[in-house]
Amino acid sequence: MIWLAIEFVDELVFGVQDSALPLIRGDLGLSYAAIGLLLSAPNLAANLIEIPIGLLADSPRRRGFVLAGGALFTAALVGVAVAPGFGVLLAALAVLYPASGAFVALSQADLMDADTSRREQNMARWNLVGSLGALAGPALLVAAVFVGAGWRGAYAAMAVVAAAALAGLALTGKRAQAHAGEAGAGVVRAALRALARRDVLRNLLLLEVSDLMLDVLTGYLALYFVDVLGEPAWVGALVVGVRIAAGLAGDFLTIQVLERVGGLTLVRVTAAAALVAYPLFLLVPGVVAKLIALALLSLLTASWYPVLQARLYESLPGQSGAQLAIGNVFRIAATPIPLLIGLAAARFGLGSALWIFAVSPILLTALLARRRDQAKP
Repeated sequence: MIWLAIEFVDELVFGVQDSALPLIRGDLGLSYAAIGLLLSAPNLAANLIEIPIGLLADSPRRRGFVLAGGALFTAALVGVAVAPGFGVLLAALAVLYPASGAFVALSQADLMDADTSRREQNMARWNLVGSLGALAGPALLVAAVFVGAGWRGAYAAMAVVAAAALAGLALTGKRAQAHAGEAGAGVVRAALRALARRDVLRNLLLLEVSDLMLDVLTGYLALYFVDVLGEPAWVGALVVGVRIAAGLAGDFLTIQVLERVGGLTLVRVTAAAALVAYPLFLLVPGVVAKLIALALLSLLTASWYPVLQARLYESLPGQSGAQLAIGNVFRIAATPIPLLIGLAAARFGLGSALWIFAVSPILLTALLARRRDQAKP
């Protein structure tokens, strides 16, 4: 279905970005602080812009937001491809991230509305397709470098793919789920009431804690192997590929396991295992051993996002669009984290800064320790 195709394109883009950071840094002469800003400021822009989009999305307007987001998403990829320096690159990413919210996050909301009884399973399928796109990202980058197009050529190619996905959405005439909820100030009041609920806040906190070990960590992996371990740039792309391939296997297993085990039980067990797997990744010597430990870690963390995101949707019945706004209000406080890690890397070294990510499985284990799993087996 077109929703899953859109997710594939989105993860293809960020799979390339995570692998291309060493090349972009070398080409544009970026510092760790600048890289941290590139990973933080666009997220902040997305958090702010997606709030009104999410509030207005629980209506027939949703299709217009998705199409406009797709057009801006494509244009931003072109901007990245031609960026002559840090300023233009930052501006292009500041458009790309919120455009992804309108184009991709609202498509996810439609998928969640399509079958409310199987949200965890459908989120696992969404994650599986995303992992396929993310795995294709490093391969696309390597191919672009091999033919001499470099990272800019990879972004140009992705602009073409994004345009094709947008055209597919427009031509299929796929419409967002219609919502007849409150309008105007009532939408804002409903969102504020939801944001004040304990179960919603808990689900938002769990998502942010898990993301530290997911997307945020992935953004620094290639740099860790290139800068700390002294490996060439192609190894950085390989590392991201191993990370995504192992996550892909984990996504497939998650779909099977969720038919038999409650979602929170799965997250609780894998978070406890990650308490051992992550320090192992940092401490074992040698590239091959580290890649094996990273693959194990990626396998363990694969269920976190689909389970916890599905539970957020469950806690917001009838507000699948508003969850985008509510989530971004909550995430504003977390947007400086990549920048702070970049600053810590500049001060203490990237190898030392990566220990910060161990907070993720520690907090997940603590937050889920006494909670009974209410998910269906």
